[in-house]
Amino acid sequence: MSNAPLAFKKILVPLDGSRFAEGALPYAQMLAECSGGHIELLRIAVHPSSYVYVNDPATLASLYDSDRAHCEEYLQKVATGLQAATSVTVTTAVREGPVADAILDRAEEVGADLIVMSTHGRSGMERWLLGSVAEKVVRGAKTPVMLIRPQQTGAPATSAPATAAPQ
Repeated sequence: MSNAPLAFKKILVPLDGSRFAEGALPYAQMLAECSGGHIELLRIAVHPSSYVYVNDPATLASLYDSDRAHCEEYLQKVATGLQAATSVTVTTAVREGPVADAILDRAEEVGADLIVMSTHGRSGMERWLLGSVAEKVVRGAKTPVMLIRPQQTGAPATSAPATAAPQ
C-alpha cells in the first residue's frame, strides 16, 4: 500500500441541467482545489428519436442540433460561474447516447480519476420504473464514484452557482 496522498487530477461531473445535479459542483470544486486537479463538466444530449417520432430527417437533425446547442450553452454558463469562484481549470463536453454508458465512456476517454455526481434519491417503484443512472455508473465505473445526495430543499448545500432552470 502506498503512502502517497490521494490526488484527483481529472474529475468528471455529469450534469443534467437540474439544481440537484449542480449540487455535486461544490464537492468537485473542493477536491480539485485540494489536489490541483481540473474538472470536466459533461452533459448528455438526448437524441430526439428517443422521445418523439419525426418522419422528416431534416426536422430530426434540427431538433438534435438545437438540443446539443442548448447543452453546450448550459455547460458554458456553469463553467463560467465555476471558474469565477475558483482557480480550477474547467472544461466541458457534450456526448450522445444512453446516459450511464455515455458517462462511463467519457470517463475512460479522458482518464478520469473520479466521477462526482448527484443522485436524485429515488427509491421504490419510481426507481424501478425510471432506473438509476447513478447506480449504473457506480456498477460500471472503473474509477471511483462520489455520489452526492440531494438536499431536502432541493438547493445545494453551499453557494454553488445555479445557472439554469431545471428542465
